[in-house]
Amino acid sequence: MPTFQFHHEWALPAEPERVFDALADVERYAVWWPQVRSAERIDDESGRTHIRSFLPYTLHLVLRREVEDRSNGHLKVAVRGDLEGWCEWRVRTGGNGTGVSVAEFDQEAVLTPTLLARTARVTGPLMRANHSWMMRSGRAGLVDYLAQSR
Repeated sequence: MPTFQFHHEWALPAEPERVFDALADVERYAVWWPQVRSAERIDDESGRTHIRSFLPYTLHLVLRREVEDRSNGHLKVAVRGDLEGWCEWRVRTGGNGTGVSVAEFDQEAVLTPTLLARTARVTGPLMRANHSWMMRSGRAGLVDYLAQSR
């Protein structure tokens, strides 16, 4: 099965602490990220999410916190379910001083044995486009969410 690796950088008009807080609160992702259809806490370290972008398939995932380091702006979760791997955020001050942050997202995952995994070699470019669209939409949603929660 192919491994998918993604890297995105979001410039965000908010202080790093506010961005970190929003990204650490996975239960509220469905409020601002349209493709996150639901997010619920399982226990203090893990939660369940359902994600669907433009492909007609909903990913069912369990996320387990590995790192939540506020002082370094670092969040990392293990991902299990329809994807197996990890994803992380690193939040820092933007280059132009106060009020601007950069959130870097990295992910490495494989599709578990499903129809998507069996067809990944052929449909990989479509899955990458699906992921990119989801990330653009997530950034726009987070910008709006941060503006409303000032």
